[in-house]
Amino acid sequence: MISGIAKKETPSEIKFRVGDERLLKVSESASIKVKSLLQRQGRSNGVLRVAVIGGGCSGLQYKLDLQDAPANRDILVESGGIRVVVDPKTAIYVTGSQLEYADKLEDGGFKVNNPNAASTCSCGESFSA
Repeated sequence: MISGIAKKETPSEIKFRVGDERLLKVSESASIKVKSLLQRQGRSNGVLRVAVIGGGCSGLQYKLDLQDAPANRDILVESGGIRVVVDPKTAIYVTGSQLEYADKLEDGGFKVNNPNAASTCSCGESFSA
């Protein structure tokens, strides 16, 4: 899942690890949407950050954010033609998950299908592990 080799990027010497799709897989529809959003923001070489934070009615929720590059200690996964980063704490919660996207008026947007979620709230926006 995660290689033990740290990569360095100069000049800022950012150290991150490389993982694979066993950590997080991106569907084709999600990949297309993320690429579009990155292009729109002028970040064609950017990354999608997936994070798990406290909140929501079930205790934990996902936060998605577009960034220029990985940060220190991140785990980088290339899936569906995009680069996704997670921090080590998030990796514990999302291992084996798939990021989906649906362009629908009702129940649309990004969704994380997470096999580690013990329960989810009725709106599907938060989970417990």
